[in-house]
Order: sequence, then structure tokens, then C-alpha cells
Amino acid sequence: MEIDPEAPDPLYVQVQGALKARIRLGRHPVGKRLPSEPDLASEFGVARGTMRAALRGLTVDGILRRVPGRGTWVERIPE
Repeated sequence: MEIDPEAPDPLYVQVQGALKARIRLGRHPVGKRLPSEPDLASEFGVARGTMRAALRGLTVDGILRRVPGRGTWVERIPE
């Protein structure tokens, strides 16, 4: 999924969708740590705040687990 700044959905929602797709496809398996927030932001071409909002939403949904100072892990495969 490509991030489109002209799309009606906010960027963080688009990033959430792309990350969910990657998790479903096994690119980011359950139990594995994600790349750092700045690395993901650079990869998706979004600001770090946008990436933080996307990760926060996925954490609230129970898909990710964030440990301050340590990283972010995949907790479960999204529906």
C-alpha cells in the first residue's frame, strides 16, 4: 500500500493500513520487533509525528506493544 498525501484518509490512517497489511503478509511477524520509529517514518515518507500517531493507534487496538526506550513489537495479526 502506497501512502498518498492527496487521498481523503489522513496519513496516519494510511500508514496503519499499510502496517496491518505487512503484518498480515508476514513481513513483520508476531513477536518480532519493528524497525525504529524514525526508520519507519523515513521508509513511508511521513513525519515522525505521523508515524507515532499510526503506531499509537495500532497499540490501542492491541496489534502492537510499545516499550519506551526498547522498541515496538507485533502482538497479534490484525483482522
